[in-house]
Amino acid sequence: MATRVFSDEELEGLRSFPAIGKDELIRYFTLTPADEVFLRKFRRAQNVLGAAVQLSALPWLGFVPDDVPAAPPAAVGRLARQLGLAVADLAGYGEREQTRTDHLKEIVEYLGWKQPKAIEHKELDEFLLARAMEHDSPSLLFRLGCEYLRSAKVIRPGVGGASFKCWWEGSAPARCGPPSLRQAACVSRCERCPVPF
Repeated sequence: MATRVFSDEELEGLRSFPAIGKDELIRYFTLTPADEVFLRKFRRAQNVLGAAVQLSALPWLGFVPDDVPAAPPAAVGRLARQLGLAVADLAGYGEREQTRTDHLKEIVEYLGWKQPKAIEHKELDEFLLARAMEHDSPSLLFRLGCEYLRSAKVIRPGVGGASFKCWWEGSAPARCGPPSLRQAACVSRCERCPVPF
């Protein structure tokens, strides 16, 4: 039986926007002239600002939280000022999930990111297995894996969903790592072995 790696509160934190520091604000929420040209094609102020939040959040977090309007107010304000828009323009963005998803697909292509495929899973496995020999903490390995994916411009699977469970359960540390890691993630795929995440 697998043990829980993250509490419900930690899982929620992994799905949403964290607090942002000044350095992150400047690094990730500063638009280039090319970014502004790209964003203006979304036309309506709500869509331009919503797409700007997604454009900035992806490199920052390695994924984009579903609730885009819940982005840190300082980040939204910084983007709105750069685009000459009102912060209030973000209200209601993403109510139609397909709009947010369509914008994210364009942003992923623009930034050169990609969804994880078999080769990315294999490379991540190799990376995590090497780290599992050094570290005996499932949560640390998870964070290292997220950093690895971000550096490779691979979108992190959503936490708590089947793709996340398959990614984490099927990882090399879960299969071959130290005993605590084997306990923290099932060897079986999620269809046969529900993990208590």
